[in-house]
Amino acid sequence: MLAQRLGLSINSTRPLGAWSPDDETSLEAWYQNRVGITLNGSDVSQWSDSSVNGIDMVQATATKQPAYSEGILSFVSADSNNLQTPEQIELSGNFTIGVIFKPSISAPGTLLGDNEGGSAGHEFIKYTSTTNLRLKIDNTAANIPLDSGTFGDDYIVITRVSNVLTLWKNGVAQSTTPTLSGTADIDAIGVRESDQDYLDGAIQEIQIYSSSSSDLTANVNDRLASI
Repeated sequence: MLAQRLGLSINSTRPLGAWSPDDETSLEAWYQNRVGITLNGSDVSQWSDSSVNGIDMVQATATKQPAYSEGILSFVSADSNNLQTPEQIELSGNFTIGVIFKPSISAPGTLLGDNEGGSAGHEFIKYTSTTNLRLKIDNTAANIPLDSGTFGDDYIVITRVSNVLTLWKNGVAQSTTPTLSGTADIDAIGVRESDQDYLDGAIQEIQIYSSSSSDLTANVNDRLASI
């Protein structure tokens, strides 16, 4: 069967002058909603990077490919669903990461991770419960609990400025702001090293930047809210 690539859609076009992630020179990778999807039947074998860097996320093993429907990639931990790249996104300084996701909270689940093999750091961004997000960088972990409510059908933005982490949930900054230094390595969606904490849930878009500012945070939140 020929693979089906989904090209430009209504969501990938923009009014003249409107902001887009690829306006930012610090954009490291952009897994865009409804764009760059290669299908194997109804499952995703590749999610192409919409940035100029071409860090495509792929899964050659059919049984490990997440399902796809109307812009939503669905991951099942029991099936080891994940996407990975042989390249490495390295965030050594400030960063901004935006994700639209809907977890099925039955166990800790990884949104983004380092699964290259042999890493002592086991780096990841994952939820550990209905109310807590955990980041691990250079073998040191930090928790960001929600001020109220639980993770559901949400968009989140995580920023690091001078090693201080801030989590925005649906556009609202959470009060816990831990400090976490080091280089964050990302080469996988839905899993972290070594093949652990597979995601149960859905992802619609991921944006990764090697910078952070109030304007960028606002723009990322606004775009994710519009999807």
